Amino acid sequence: MDFIKETWNKAKALQKTIVLPETEDARVLKAAELIVKSKLAKIILIGEADKMKNVAGARDVDLSGAKIIDPFKHPQLDKYVQVLKEKRASKGMTIEKARQLLTREYPYFGAMLVDQGEADAMVSGATHYTADTLRATIDCIGKAPNQSIISSFFVMVLQDKNFGEEGVLLYADCGVVPNPSAEQLADIAIQTSESFNKLIGRDPRVAMLSFSTKTSAVHPDVDKVITATKIAKEKRPALLLDGELQLDAALIPDIGRRKAPGSLVAGQANILIFPDLDAGNIGYKLTERLAHAQAFGPLLQGEAKVVNDLSRGCSIEDIINVTAISAVQAQ
Repeated sequence: MDFIKETWNKAKALQKTIVLPETEDARVLKAAELIVKSKLAKIILIGEADKMKNVAGARDVDLSGAKIIDPFKHPQLDKYVQVLKEKRASKGMTIEKARQLLTREYPYFGAMLVDQGEADAMVSGATHYTADTLRATIDCIGKAPNQSIISSFFVMVLQDKNFGEEGVLLYADCGVVPNPSAEQLADIAIQTSESFNKLIGRDPRVAMLSFSTKTSAVHPDVDKVITATKIAKEKRPALLLDGELQLDAALIPDIGRRKAPGSLVAGQANILIFPDLDAGNIGYKLTERLAHAQAFGPLLQGEAKVVNDLSRGCSIEDIINVTAISAVQAQ
């Protein structure tokens, strides 16, 4: 499957409205121009119009197809300030602090537009740390009902189509939760299976990874994965999910059959759930660099509405593709 081509086609059909708040960055402005011209999505840019147009003009970027919103001039600013204050009152949020965040920290205003239905999703992270994007998401949008955690995943597109779903795998969590509990790990697995369904449109097969396969080793870290597997199966009995599995047992059919006979996941997983952030972050970067895979993410999941993160080293193409992915997630 051509993941990006299929995602672009879906995004074009949906015509969602996506907020790009980091308008001081020329990459973001160029991406906005190309997204609009490609009819991938409708775009909202946050910031002062004159400053934005100066940056765009210096780089021959056409912003005529994007909507520009200056938080100070937005007719709903006072309402949004009150909403943020009330959402975070238990954390000491004041009217003054809420107004400062919404007018000075553009990811906050972008997230509020998504929360209040003025936009369908936000893509941020070109100039902000993941923690900044997460903070705006948690404060303005929050977790979806019945979700215990906000986590992340990467879409990995491999050149070798024998792995995953014709070369496409989802890795989680590689960007947010450092050391998930067994309960959180189970929820990450379920969230990622739902993300797979929405983005790929095929049946997920989830491998709960460990350095052990079916109690080949005894250790508290293995016990956590075993417990997480049990919890996930109890919550989603119909989901194809198995663990604990070593990576080779998860991906290679012969090894899967030998190490986990009878498993419906071993040897054919298309989702890999890593036991902690060390393993997940290292794993996706090894795949990206050594297997020359494309890596899209970290894409957030578990929030009430769609927000996605970018690497600060992202390219214009990365911004465009994550915007298309966000549009599909927002359907």
